[in-house]
Amino acid sequence: MTWTFSSDLAAYLTAARPAVAAQPVVNTQLLTVMASLERLGPGAFGSGEPLFGWWTGPDGRVEGAAIRTPPYPLLIGALPPEAVRALGAALAREPRLTGIGALNARRGDAEVLAAAWGRPTEVTEELRLYRLAGLLAPDPVPQGRSRRATGADLPLLREWFAAFHREAGIPAAVPDGLLLDRISYGGTLLWEDGGGPVSMAGFHRPQSRASRVGPVYTPPAHRGRGYGAAITHAVSEAAYAAGAEEVLLFTDLANPTSNALYLRLGYTPVEDRAELVLA
Repeated sequence: MTWTFSSDLAAYLTAARPAVAAQPVVNTQLLTVMASLERLGPGAFGSGEPLFGWWTGPDGRVEGAAIRTPPYPLLIGALPPEAVRALGAALAREPRLTGIGALNARRGDAEVLAAAWGRPTEVTEELRLYRLAGLLAPDPVPQGRSRRATGADLPLLREWFAAFHREAGIPAAVPDGLLLDRISYGGTLLWEDGGGPVSMAGFHRPQSRASRVGPVYTPPAHRGRGYGAAITHAVSEAAYAAGAEEVLLFTDLANPTSNALYLRLGYTPVEDRAELVLA
């Protein structure tokens, strides 16, 4: 039983993808990051070199994985308990992990890792994963309509993605390559009212028949009018139309408004995750 760490994307995909894809709901983030790196290259999320890790169990099969694309935290997928404990030990001694200062893991795993890290940590964000059990229309439906973003919307998408990241405390801009990739498959929708866009939502290409919605963003001047619910409903339908059988999304548990909204649209809780940083 062992962790393998590498900067070799091809080796990582060969070793880890079958195990990650076997649990597409709880591994949704890993799957979309892997797909973006495969499609756009190791610089898809920024200039830092990605780090890949996979856990091989006692029978020689890979049973879980992790990935870091700087400046984002180490993203840890579904793991067996012994892999979580071994990763905690590796955080304290593995040279390739010495520069890591933040983790994103399932809540129970995050607690084990925090105890094993041997350094003071704090939880900076708690997230809840939802899956769509049956899509419900927003009530009331606001004025306006949805449309797919096009290349002409790139300046607006830059602005709104950046604003979403600032509000969410995400320490990175979204490269144009990722925005253009979303446009290429119709993965960003805009809600228009009064002659212009008032809200935005995106969805990731389906991976193993699962697609994750996000981000959902409405500028402050347009909030409180139902646009967020309407664009989330539209983008959920678009994810199904793109071939998804499972439609997923994450919310910040500190935001009761968004959690209540998604419940009203038919999303149901799956599990919670936590982001830890060194204190």
